[in-house]
Amino acid sequence: MSKITRRDFINGTLMAAGASMLPFGCTSEVVLDKLDPLYYPPALTGLRGSHIGSYTNAHARAWTGKSDWGPTTDLKEAYDLIVVGGGISGLSAAFFYQQEHGRDKKVLILDNHDDFGGHAKRNEHTVGDDTRLIFGGSQSLQSPHTFSETSLKLLKELGVDLDRFKTAYDFDFFKRNNLGAVTYFNKQIFGEDKVVKHPYCDYPWYVQGLQRPKLSHEEAVKQAPLSEKGKEQLLRVLKGGLHVLKLPKEELNEYISTHSYFHYLKTTLGVDDAGVLEMARNSSVDFSGAGADVLTIGEALECGVLGFDPLTLKDLIGEKEYEKNIKEHGYILDEGDQYIHHFPDGNATIARLLVKKMIPEVGEGDNAEDIILSKFNYSRLDKTSNIVRIRLNSTVVNVVHGGDPNSSSEVFVNYINDNKSYQVKGKGVVMACYNMIIPHIVSDLPNEQAAALRRLVKIPLQYTTVGLKNWRAMKEMEMGMAMSPGNMHQVVMMDFPVSMGGYHFTKSPDDPCAIQMIGCPFGETVGAPPVEQFREARYKMLGLQFKDYEKEIRAHLSGMLPKALFEFDRDVESITVNRWAHGYAYGGSALFDSDMPEMARKGRQPFGRITIANIDSVLSSYLQVAVDQAWRAVKELG
Repeated sequence: MSKITRRDFINGTLMAAGASMLPFGCTSEVVLDKLDPLYYPPALTGLRGSHIGSYTNAHARAWTGKSDWGPTTDLKEAYDLIVVGGGISGLSAAFFYQQEHGRDKKVLILDNHDDFGGHAKRNEHTVGDDTRLIFGGSQSLQSPHTFSETSLKLLKELGVDLDRFKTAYDFDFFKRNNLGAVTYFNKQIFGEDKVVKHPYCDYPWYVQGLQRPKLSHEEAVKQAPLSEKGKEQLLRVLKGGLHVLKLPKEELNEYISTHSYFHYLKTTLGVDDAGVLEMARNSSVDFSGAGADVLTIGEALECGVLGFDPLTLKDLIGEKEYEKNIKEHGYILDEGDQYIHHFPDGNATIARLLVKKMIPEVGEGDNAEDIILSKFNYSRLDKTSNIVRIRLNSTVVNVVHGGDPNSSSEVFVNYINDNKSYQVKGKGVVMACYNMIIPHIVSDLPNEQAAALRRLVKIPLQYTTVGLKNWRAMKEMEMGMAMSPGNMHQVVMMDFPVSMGGYHFTKSPDDPCAIQMIGCPFGETVGAPPVEQFREARYKMLGLQFKDYEKEIRAHLSGMLPKALFEFDRDVESITVNRWAHGYAYGGSALFDSDMPEMARKGRQPFGRITIANIDSVLSSYLQVAVDQAWRAVKELG
């Protein structure tokens, strides 16, 4: 057994399992006082995100209809508000509720994971005496100056200075180290392990400062490990463009909104080479969350997939339609906001600030700068003396009104912790969880609303973070980001170079760092309906053990990086696999599930003293949307 596998099994899987099995019975005050002092989820490695144990009871409820977990203990706890889900939306709902109704209002937040924040996950990698911070899910504040008044007000109240990122972000880091975007072709699919210093798509350019390729399209194609036929087709795609459709501009927008990108590749450009199609399918990555095989031409343009530069959209469809697409989809950044608003741990900083505001004794720090290096004391999250309490490792399985939903003044919530059933009571409930689970735990919802909520599937995502003792090999390869078509992780990248709050981004290639590996798993059948592909990929993701992920990561990094400078067992200190079986909200398109927006509208309606938040409510995946939906849900409670 290799060194990294042993170390991760001890520090990750066993500790995570141990934390989730701590005796959270009777009253949480008694239990949390008995927590191991080492209980600190951000430092755990191994299988994280939707970690083992976090989804067991929810799946039992949804898949088999399980309702009997043995005797239920009534904790005799009554709250003004109970929030189901401790992600950004749930935490924001709790914060807004107290703002609206008073800081003396008692709130309980229940979450099935062993940490709060939801997708806003903080990963800490300890390399020697150095701690490297990185995001394990929710990444950055995108175009924050365009946020709603509600979201901007919240950021200000939390102590976030948006102008601070202008100095916190090291714009010269990638230029100083000559790091750009490359493509790694793996031996299993392309016949040899090879790196070409060209990304073949526009995905990398949201990273501010990343160096543009020096290779021309012709030279990049020449170096690609494809057959002569494949090279000819790849060059055809890179030099294609929508002018080949020969449509008048007034017809073009409708055409690209209703026709498949893969149909365009195969029919218009005559592409049938398996290697080129594999590159194309993997080139949208987490910009869309789905493979490019299910995108419209317009969606492919916005994602900057193989052969498309989204900045050409304005010339193709006109400035008015271009601005409309920005407003509706948000894929193209507002010219006034560079993509630099990234905390060292991603949006976990926002989650931590919300918790600190509501539970002041949890740790040090009063603003976004102070909070970066603050180590939270998790044993203080669920004290009986708290006005706001956060109860982790607690899966809600039943939410029901005390009487007629139209007139009831109380809601009973049952949850499972350590395989035991508990009940608490609230005057109102905000469901800020994965919305597709809601019909299974709020069983008396109107049929039409329940059916709509069941449609709101999510896209599986995987954000793996790796602690490295140095990044000499990446420096040698001039690699700030590597597109990796056909690998489990389609992207490997250096983190955003941000230093703030006493935390300093890695400086020298000899220093430790944490890198991000991004994967959007697809189904086996190219072009199959997205929902089918998501389901297949989700089952496969959750069926893998850590050793399977580590084997893939080992092969990926070892095949991509020069052996003279990189040795996996020597240079990799730790691995954290953030599996999000239910990641981005899926919004559908003209090609598939075009009724999704209407399903979201029907699904988010209030039901008696129960309201619904989360990004699923409007089919988005941005932090500001989670915040705005929390505000709406709280206002609906009155």
